[in-house]
Amino acid sequence: MGIRYYRPYTPGTRERVVSDFSEITCTEPEKSLLTSVHRPKGRNNRGVITCRHRGGGHKKLYRIVDFYRNKHNIPAKVATIEYDPNRNARICLLHYRDGEKRYILHPAGLEVGTTVISGPDAPFEVGNALPLGNMPLGTAVHNVELVPGKGGQIVRAAGGSAQVVAKDGDFVTLKLPSTEVRMVRRECYATIGQVGNADVRNASLGKAGRKRWKGRRPEVRGSVMNPVDHPHGGGEGRAPIGRSGPVTPWGKPALGAKTRKKRKASNALIVRRRRRTSKRGRGGRES
Repeated sequence: MGIRYYRPYTPGTRERVVSDFSEITCTEPEKSLLTSVHRPKGRNNRGVITCRHRGGGHKKLYRIVDFYRNKHNIPAKVATIEYDPNRNARICLLHYRDGEKRYILHPAGLEVGTTVISGPDAPFEVGNALPLGNMPLGTAVHNVELVPGKGGQIVRAAGGSAQVVAKDGDFVTLKLPSTEVRMVRRECYATIGQVGNADVRNASLGKAGRKRWKGRRPEVRGSVMNPVDHPHGGGEGRAPIGRSGPVTPWGKPALGAKTRKKRKASNALIVRRRRRTSKRGRGGRES
């Protein structure tokens, strides 16, 4: 897998950087694992927009991905590696020995024809899933469960991996990609290896139209709006926001304000918080 650069034939190709899709081995998905999902376009059950800048985009079907890995002690062979329009990671199709087919996230280095297995006694090889308590220290894992049997919830993005750093009683300590160090119950399952397609972080859309294809509508800075539309709006020319700090369109503090609940139950499981990013956040955009 890698990335592809374009010669600047047009303004849209000048900055465009895309995946070369070299790892893809099949372009037609498994029909039995496809389903349609309602596209809410940022609206709630009453039709009210609760998440701005959503809508449009290319049609796509959802691939049913097995985040549970609960088919224990039955070997499966990797049949294909495919593109998934619903995530930045690739997925691979498994053919189990009993005839069932399932999609899983594609770990880096897993090739077509490789055999993977899930279970408490599975060998320590890339693509195998087993409880965290059975893994040696230093193992890189992804698709980690937070509640036993609920399925993997964290470390599922392309290029992501967590590291097993300690074991203590009923808990295993993980270092997450965000640099947060957190405890997870030892019965929780995880998959060995790093999620593939790590080069996606180097991709560049190149033009606004590709953002629209992904279902993202334009964003506008609050400082260029009118006072009726945003707290930062109004004034003559490039006026300052007129407040002690930036706020959201609804007047709440933005860009750095903590929003996590102080009494959240999982606070006791966090050993070390993630490293704080810059105050303006990634991209430095204004709300």
